[in-house]
Amino acid sequence: MAKHRIAAIPGDGIGAEVVAAGIEVLAALQERVPGLAVSFESFPWGSDFYRAHGRMMAEDGLRRLEGFDAIYFGAVGDPDLPDHVTLWGLRLAICQGFDQYANVRPARILPGVAAPLAGVGPDDLDWIVVRENTEGEYSGAGGRVHRGLAEEVAVETSVFTAAGVRRIMRFAFALARRRPRRHLTCVTKSNAQRHGMVLWDEIFAETARDFRDVTTDKMLVDAMTTRMVLKPRSLDVVVASNLHADILSDLAAALSGSLGLAPTANLNPERRFPSMFEPIHGSGFDIAGKGIANPIGAFWSAAMMLDHLGEGPAAAVLLGAIEQVLAAGRVMPPDLGGTASTAEVTAAVCAAVRGANL
Repeated sequence: MAKHRIAAIPGDGIGAEVVAAGIEVLAALQERVPGLAVSFESFPWGSDFYRAHGRMMAEDGLRRLEGFDAIYFGAVGDPDLPDHVTLWGLRLAICQGFDQYANVRPARILPGVAAPLAGVGPDDLDWIVVRENTEGEYSGAGGRVHRGLAEEVAVETSVFTAAGVRRIMRFAFALARRRPRRHLTCVTKSNAQRHGMVLWDEIFAETARDFRDVTTDKMLVDAMTTRMVLKPRSLDVVVASNLHADILSDLAAALSGSLGLAPTANLNPERRFPSMFEPIHGSGFDIAGKGIANPIGAFWSAAMMLDHLGEGPAAAVLLGAIEQVLAAGRVMPPDLGGTASTAEVTAAVCAAVRGANL
């Protein structure tokens, strides 16, 4: 029996609330699934740590995380601190430091969820957005000169390497191949960004020759937003750059019902380093401490983590429990039109995991 060691980083705002809820649900899951063994070690990194130590995580943070099987992350961001300090100091430091280059964000309409698009149901919207996660527009390349002067200049450079684009394309094609529809859409802005985005188009076409069983098409990112709203059934797996997929995956989450439902896997597919799993909703300081954060995104992220760790049956039980609670419609968080607290949603999912009738 393998015991999976997980590093928990609750982070900021509602991150602490939903990670605690996720750990509670995984404890219930261990009671239900024979042989499942998951242990957690928590790290107090985030904005409060920054206030005390002048950095978002310990100086040897990556070394301390490297021995874990996976990382379970809450959120990062604080209204009293600059966003680029908090994001680059923790989440992006982990993603880049552990070469978690494949960001995977499923979006589908779950049972019992009233999505905002009229006439669109679970059979019409079932997507996976694959995001290149370590370079592109978020490479961190650039700088500022003449600071504080009228002629100050800021340069932000998007870095696209052939190796980086090629590996995310192959990952996306392989993922699409495992899906029933076997369809992949590549999103760029190559009409205006004539260097990096044209490289994306070229490598997409090149890679498609090795995956002839996967059908393909490509879209400009602005046209893609329209297609997601008007023709959701036409999409399956989507691959895009760091910035474009970041934006599109938030739209995908909203169209599927709520950002509170959406999970993320930050994967190092070669497993040289631990991968990281998190909900996409952010730190939500406007509702932090009120006990009303939707923990479903954190639960779904935990299911993705279990699947990555080879615990597919346990992941299926957890996803089934989430769907059962939402389909019943009696315990719904505020962002889905209900009044249930984080604790009440967590208790309901724990009960469903244990096999109780709802």
